[in-house]
Amino acid sequence: MDLCHHEPTELSSGEAEELQRIKWHRKQLLEDIQKLKDEIADVFAQIDCFESAEESRMAQKEKELCIGRKKFNMEPAKGIRYFIEHKLLTPDIQDIARFLYKGEGLNKTAIGTYLGERDPVNLQVLQAFVDCHEFANLNLVQALRFQEGSSDLGFGG
Repeated sequence: MDLCHHEPTELSSGEAEELQRIKWHRKQLLEDIQKLKDEIADVFAQIDCFESAEESRMAQKEKELCIGRKKFNMEPAKGIRYFIEHKLLTPDIQDIARFLYKGEGLNKTAIGTYLGERDPVNLQVLQAFVDCHEFANLNLVQALRFQEGSSDLGFGG
């Protein structure tokens, strides 16, 4: 006897009702599966959109950093203002000093020009910049060589 292929006439009324309930549940499950597939597709679309937006923001930030570096290398004070106005740098003295210390893409002579200004803010940045350097456990000659090799800032003799 083949249990999988019953003719509808062979089923009792209870079996027929059970079969209808099973078919109805199957239909509901298939609809739920389709809804889940649609929701997953929506989530993936949102992720793609988010990633595109994030890539766009990163590209914009990189563009602003490049513009800021060029401005800084031509006129250091204007460059710093640009970085702060575009929220690439905070106006905090320590942040500015660390930014100059890293010097990524910045002309060392321009850094020296900025640090050599006698404006009170520049003097504070200069002090914080010096504090960024680690001279502990170095004698004077080693410290001068370290300084000379790591950041020839173009100010002083």
